[in-house]
Amino acid sequence: MKLEIDALDAAGRGVARNAGKVVFVEGALAGELVEARLLETKPKFDRARVTQILRASASRREPPCPHFGVCGGCVTQHVDLRTQVAAKQRWLEDNLARIGKVTVDAMLPPIYGEEWGYRYRARLSVRFVEGKGGALVGFRERKSTYVADMHACGVLPPRISALIDPLRQLISSLSIRDRVPQVEIAAGEAATVLLFRNLLPLAAGDNALLRAFADAHAIHAWLQPAGPETAAPFHPVVRNALYYDLPEFGVRIAFQPADFTQVNPAINRLLVARALRLLDPQPGERIADLFCGIGNFSLPIARRGADVIGFEGNELLVARARQNAAANDLVAQFEVADLFKPNLAAFGRFDKFLIDPPREGAISLVHSLPETWPRRIVYVSCDPATLARDADVLVHQKGFRLSAAGVVNMFPHTAHVESIALFERV
Repeated sequence: MKLEIDALDAAGRGVARNAGKVVFVEGALAGELVEARLLETKPKFDRARVTQILRASASRREPPCPHFGVCGGCVTQHVDLRTQVAAKQRWLEDNLARIGKVTVDAMLPPIYGEEWGYRYRARLSVRFVEGKGGALVGFRERKSTYVADMHACGVLPPRISALIDPLRQLISSLSIRDRVPQVEIAAGEAATVLLFRNLLPLAAGDNALLRAFADAHAIHAWLQPAGPETAAPFHPVVRNALYYDLPEFGVRIAFQPADFTQVNPAINRLLVARALRLLDPQPGERIADLFCGIGNFSLPIARRGADVIGFEGNELLVARARQNAAANDLVAQFEVADLFKPNLAAFGRFDKFLIDPPREGAISLVHSLPETWPRRIVYVSCDPATLARDADVLVHQKGFRLSAAGVVNMFPHTAHVESIALFERV
C-alpha cells in the first residue's frame, strides 16, 4: 500500500493514516511517501514495514553502523539527531496532553550530547554458536532472542567497542563457553569493569585466560556466579575502581558494577546541572531526594548548602550513598524507605522534592503528598507515560502547576525518552 507519512513516533516509526486508521510504519520518516507491506492489524492501529521509498525525507541519512536493522540496540540511526530529539519532545508533549491532560507553561530546550561513544554501561548478551565459529557477543537482534553477530558498536566508547572481538575469542576458549550468558560493562572515569555472568565455576585454565585478558586489555574482570549480591572482583582484586565526577559541584561518586548509574555520564552531568537549577536549593531548606540511589542528585544538593535526606529502597545503595557523602566531606542523610508505600511525614516537613523513579513512576508517592508541602518538585523521568500519569495527580488533585518540561537525550538512536519536569504549587 502507498502511504504518506505524517510524523515520527518516539520509537522511530513513521505514522500514517490509511482509511482513517493509524498505521505505524517501520523504516519510514515524516514527510516521506512510501510503499509499505502490512505486518499486523489491530483494532485501533496497523503495523507495516517500508518496501520502497518513493519520496525521501531530508532528515534521512545512511546508518553508519553495519549492524543497524539487525541489532536491536538502535532503532533510529537512519534519522538525523535533531529529528530524533524533536520526535521525543513531541512524544513527551503528547503523553502529557493525552494521558495527564495537562499543559506545560514552558517547554525546556532539549539536552543534547554526543551521539556516538556515549554508552558507558551496557549488558552484552553471549551465546556460543558452533555454526558461527564460536561465541557471539553483543546486543540481541531486533525483536528476537538471538544475539547479533557484531564486531563493533558505535554507541560504545571506542576502547570498549574494540573489546567485542577479543571477548568473542576469550569466551570461545573457555571450558564453560556455553555457560556465560552475558557480560556487563561498567566504565568509570579511570577504570572499566567487565562483569562476567558465569553459571558454572571457571576451571584453572579458564582462570589463567581471564587474568591474561584483563592484563592485556587493562580492564577489571569480575565474576557473578548467582544473584547480584555474588558479584565480586576476580582480577585485579580491587573493589573500588569505579567512579564518576560532577565537576560543577566538586563531587566524585564511587559505584560498583551492579549499581544503578546513568549510562551516559556526559548527559548525566548536564541533567544534574539542570535539575539543580530548577530545584534551586538554598541553605536552610529541607529537601527530599526520592529514589536517590548512590547520591547522584543528593550530593550536589548538599553542596549547595541545603539540608537533604535521600530515600532509597535498596540498602546497598543507601550504604554507598553514605560512603560517597563521607568521601566528599558533605553532610547528607540517607534512609532506607519503601517509596511505593511512602511515609515521609515521619521525617517532618520538606520544602522541595527531587523525584527520580524507575519506569513504574511514583504514583503512590504523589498520592501521599500533604496539602501544604512541598512547594516545588523536580521530577526526572525515564518513561513519559508514567510521568504524565503522575502529573495528572499533581496538577488536578494536589494543587501544582506544570511549570516546565523537556527531554534529555540520554540514549541517542533509541526509543528511550528521558525527561525532566518542574511542578510548583499554585
